[in-house]
Amino acid sequence: MIRRPSRRAYAAQWLLLLAVLAVASLIVSDAADNLGRRNMHFGFGFLADRANFDIPFHLVAWVESDSYGRALWVSLLNTLLVSAMAIATATGLGLLIGVMRLSVNWLIRNIALAYVEFVRNTPQLVQIIFWYFAVLQTLPPPRQSILMPGGALLNIRGLYVPAPIMGGSGGLLSLVAGVLLVATPILWRLRRNGHRIGARALILPLAAAGALIAGIERIEFPTPSGFNITGGIQIPPELAALWAGLSIYSAAFIAEIVRSAIEAVPKGQHEAAHSLGLRRAPLLFLIVLPQAIRIMVPQLTSQYLNIIKSSTLGAAVAYPEIFQIFAGTVMNQAGKEVETIVIVMAIFLLINLLFSAFMNWYNQRVALVER
Repeated sequence: MIRRPSRRAYAAQWLLLLAVLAVASLIVSDAADNLGRRNMHFGFGFLADRANFDIPFHLVAWVESDSYGRALWVSLLNTLLVSAMAIATATGLGLLIGVMRLSVNWLIRNIALAYVEFVRNTPQLVQIIFWYFAVLQTLPPPRQSILMPGGALLNIRGLYVPAPIMGGSGGLLSLVAGVLLVATPILWRLRRNGHRIGARALILPLAAAGALIAGIERIEFPTPSGFNITGGIQIPPELAALWAGLSIYSAAFIAEIVRSAIEAVPKGQHEAAHSLGLRRAPLLFLIVLPQAIRIMVPQLTSQYLNIIKSSTLGAAVAYPEIFQIFAGTVMNQAGKEVETIVIVMAIFLLINLLFSAFMNWYNQRVALVER
């Protein structure tokens, strides 16, 4: 029997809501009075003003004559880029370290333990600065670049990787690849003759990869040219340092999440798999990890949200993410302290709420349903 809240409980909830609204109204009114005494007005019209500053790294076109609103978009894309890169790398590295923590080999197990204890007990900001100043800033100049596997070049200006140049049909094939990737999870859940399509839907990502490869006309390799590097795609040292700092730090926490989730899988599952003759690798990837993922998802969600928020540490190494550009340069030039902070907070709130909603949806899809 479901117990309904009493009238007293309803009244207490309404009183609490009114108190919260009253406090919020008081804060807004006080802020408006303070701005009025300083002859300042609250508004977002400044977003159309000319920026007159350069953003050294950008994924979309940017010139100094663009507006503050354009600067917000450019820096937001930079934030999303480093967040996505760090989430992917930290997940893979954390999975590897977490499995190593449970190895029967003494050396492997203790190497993983030393990594976890060292990384998670040192400040994240210190690690980012270490990668930038102690590692990347000690690399040779462009004329003495280090040749990496695959034709990539590494020097003090960053990492230069080969760039795929799309042909005339590259745009259409890229669109087809995007449609195939979007259709993959939808097809995964579909049923045919009463049976779920499931893993057979993985042919779509393979087809998407084939479409992208077919659209490549040539590969442009980076080559030294005087005191510079021509060709290829440049990953600046600021991005590399922030990426490494976020990934390595978060991987230590994800490793512990992976370890605890694997240990939470009932021992009977291990014994049943051994009785069927499964070796360690098939046992891990076919039996243990699929069950452990159901336990990991809520904790991984928190770590992923922390990675997105920690991208603001890029200001320490001058990576042009949203906090460094918008809550730094734009705020100092426009003199709109309240508005810029409100915009930055609202954007991070929206990103994290959307990402959290997606992870909660995924958690519900993989959760066990008890009868």
